[in-house]
Amino acid sequence: MALKKLAILTTHPIQYYAPVFRMLSERKNIEIKVFYSWGGTSLKKYDPGFGRVIEWDIPLLDGYEYEFLENSSTDPGTHHFYGILNPRIKQQIEVWKPDTVLVIGWNYHSHLRALRHFHGRLPVLFRGDSNLLDEVPGWKKIARRLALTWVYRYVDIALYTGSANKQYFVAHGLKENQLIFAPHAVENERFTDNETRRYAEHALSWRREIGFSDEDIVLLFAGKLEHKKGIDLLLETFMRMDNSKMKLLIVGSGYAESKLKATAAKDTRVHFLPFQNQTKMPVVYRLGDIFCLPSRGPGETWGLAVNEAMACGKAVLVSDRCGCAADLVKDGENGYIFQSGNPDSLSDKIRLLYTSGLQNLRHFGLKSGEIIKDWSIGRLTDAIMNSIQPF
Repeated sequence: MALKKLAILTTHPIQYYAPVFRMLSERKNIEIKVFYSWGGTSLKKYDPGFGRVIEWDIPLLDGYEYEFLENSSTDPGTHHFYGILNPRIKQQIEVWKPDTVLVIGWNYHSHLRALRHFHGRLPVLFRGDSNLLDEVPGWKKIARRLALTWVYRYVDIALYTGSANKQYFVAHGLKENQLIFAPHAVENERFTDNETRRYAEHALSWRREIGFSDEDIVLLFAGKLEHKKGIDLLLETFMRMDNSKMKLLIVGSGYAESKLKATAAKDTRVHFLPFQNQTKMPVVYRLGDIFCLPSRGPGETWGLAVNEAMACGKAVLVSDRCGCAADLVKDGENGYIFQSGNPDSLSDKIRLLYTSGLQNLRHFGLKSGEIIKDWSIGRLTDAIMNSIQPF
């Protein structure tokens, strides 16, 4: 009996989905082919968030079948609706003769076109991580609700990433029997230390090179240095706290970098490291004792850096505008959630974590490790396979 064939439409190869596609292919329960709508130039692209060309140092195309679609956009990319224009998208997918189509993201011309074309012809699965956290009352909210309800009428099954994403799908007309939990996940095993504790040992040496003592409590941010991440709030709040044994480490690059460095120039407790590629990140997260994602939005739909930090066994401090907060952060157990944009709320939670001491922070980190086990690539892969079984 021939295996069911799943065509997956997504924009470009990324480090979060490559292991999912590999696992789907390796299990041999279904046959998959990934269609990349940005085209071949997406492998090496300028990322405005990082402010540089990004070329990841882990394999993104190994272990599964894929095809780059022709993109005729004059301004190709994911930064606008018409950045993805695939004139032969229907033909290129249909020639493979899939049984089911999974579309990742609708807000590009060709992706919306694919949803509309395949609906009624093949079962259409959808994956996106939007939520309602940035919504504000008014006519724009009403208009957007109406427009998105029209979009999601073309979806048979939505693979929701967490509780905030599920609420979003329900608000736009999808029913309970159309929703399958497919957790937002990272490759947990890649971030977990082995018995030799080589990541921990490397991080300890690196901490000392930076100038941290073994007794210092280090608050860490790692990611794009851009406005929506709220790093300016974290920096300014930290600098108002008079504590010589607490340090702040900011890792990454982006357009906000020079302003952040100028703000922190006279505070010797604040340190910066440049962009670090994927193979270094298991060590980078271990440079800190507390990982903070202070995002103000709009558009912090999840925050997969929190998954990565938790897989590294770290306490976490996350704003309530991050889609992951409600699912991954348990107040007083593995960290705290603070009110986005509120320096008093942020400083209160930093003090709670600092005064708990290094030993308690390690217990928080152990709890993070336990929680994140359920948010795995394996569970996400299971959900995708289960979603096509009824068809």
